[in-house]
Amino acid sequence: MESATVRFAESARVLTEATRAVGLGAPGFRCPPRHPDLDRCLRGRGEHAVVSVRLRGRPWGAVLADLVEGVVVANELDGRAAGRLRAALWAALDAAGLATPETPVSAGPPARPPAPVPLSRRAA
Repeated sequence: MESATVRFAESARVLTEATRAVGLGAPGFRCPPRHPDLDRCLRGRGEHAVVSVRLRGRPWGAVLADLVEGVVVANELDGRAAGRLRAALWAALDAAGLATPETPVSAGPPARPPAPVPLSRRAA
């Protein structure tokens, strides 16, 4: 099994290519978020955005879901446009063999239950 960092980098590359292929701005990706209590964080919008996610102690599917949703939010999409982008991004990850469910990404302490922090800055 390859390292979590290698899978993360490959996933970021695939998502960047898929996002640009549909004419949208691809954010940057990094791990972990600067704030120790967050599993995910988004700064900025469009190509200037940075999506940060925590890898340690989290299921790979949760990491990918945060990356995909980060791209959607960074491009300020909702409704059908957001759904189309999500479908395209998941299809790209699946085609690259990265969307397979696995056990937690890396060993370490169990992840804290996620705090209810919305990825979007918009008021609900």
